[in-house]
Amino acid sequence: MNDVRFDWDRAARTGVSEVVLAQGKSAAQIAGIVRQAADRGQSLLITRFSPEHCDAVRRDCGEPIDYDEASRTAIFGDPEPAQDTRSVGVVCAGTSDLPVALEAQRSLTYLGVGNVLYADVGVAGLWRLISVAEELKRHSVLIAVAGMEGSLFSVLSGLVPGVVIAVPTSIGYGVSSGGRVALDSALSSCSPGVVCVNIDNGFGAAAAARKMLQGARPAGSTDGESSR
Repeated sequence: MNDVRFDWDRAARTGVSEVVLAQGKSAAQIAGIVRQAADRGQSLLITRFSPEHCDAVRRDCGEPIDYDEASRTAIFGDPEPAQDTRSVGVVCAGTSDLPVALEAQRSLTYLGVGNVLYADVGVAGLWRLISVAEELKRHSVLIAVAGMEGSLFSVLSGLVPGVVIAVPTSIGYGVSSGGRVALDSALSSCSPGVVCVNIDNGFGAAAAARKMLQGARPAGSTDGESSR
């Protein structure tokens, strides 16, 4: 494939393998990448993967593929083995934000990171977030997914000791349309420990969480136990 130069060695260099963004690619291009992966015996994560893409790849490649329509992600081959005993909490503000939260969760699973999803705990009903606050404190890294005004990011960070990776979503209307208000809310948060990825970037948050956990592991450690 002359139009695709896939970075098969990225995991060795950076700790996170290259992931296929299906958006903007033809089914033939994606199928070609999957065939290369099959020939190499390597797994793949594909994001923004449509049902039409999935049908075409299954037809053209004849390879089994794990497709989740809600998150628009597909996994070819086996996810990476668990790298750490710790898990990441994925905190989703509303049911409408769930597709992005599921992209983050599926990406974590593919990257070998244990995870727990806490869905529909937005601050409009603060009791919902408070009801799981003690569980959330157990995670050293949390991914917070929210649209509209994005208030979840600051409120969550004020309740837990862990780092909060904010994922603003494009869910919203009026002044909140497109996710810019949620993005500005994350970037302007006065709550220490909030970092931010781009709008709807569930995979980016998962990759950052993976690297944070790797960076927190002492040199020579293999069991995921953090230093004290």
